[in-house]
Amino acid sequence: MLTTDIIEQCKRNDRKAQLQLYNKYCDGMYHVAFRFLKNTYEAEEAMHEGFINAFSKLHQFTGEVTFGAWLKRIVINKSLDMIKAKKATLIPLNEEVIGKVDDDTEDWNVDDQVTVDHVKKAIAELPEKYRYPLMLFLIEGYDHQEISEILHITEVASRTMVHRGKKKLQEQLKKESYGTGS
Repeated sequence: MLTTDIIEQCKRNDRKAQLQLYNKYCDGMYHVAFRFLKNTYEAEEAMHEGFINAFSKLHQFTGEVTFGAWLKRIVINKSLDMIKAKKATLIPLNEEVIGKVDDDTEDWNVDDQVTVDHVKKAIAELPEKYRYPLMLFLIEGYDHQEISEILHITEVASRTMVHRGKKKLQEQLKKESYGTGS
């Protein structure tokens, strides 16, 4: 059965269709939440709450994007809400002095042995003000306009945070590769 048919059935509160949709997307949405929350229980909670929100607001789904992309955004927002609720000490991104982002095309001089797992680990070690914009950009594939909407910052702030985050990421990967950072 096509996802659009399942969605239409879900709009009519068909529990079997809701279960089908849940089963189709639950693993992917769990991994999205886990990348932000780094805790199995919290990731499951964010995923479940994301589905609950999605099912209750399914009438707002217009089909302009895929259902998976729409649901992913809900789960990311729920994950970020949970981080804020934990009283995490997030530095407001708009308060940082935002400078012009250099448009340099400096090559990443990172060892060829660096894997995706190394990159994910290094991103997890970045300060939060860089971590979330960089995760949304590099891992989730959002553009700066979408990141600005999700994080409630300007597009310029998004570009700056992603740019600075990439530089910090490169430094961490160099340290990991060479042990000295040089």
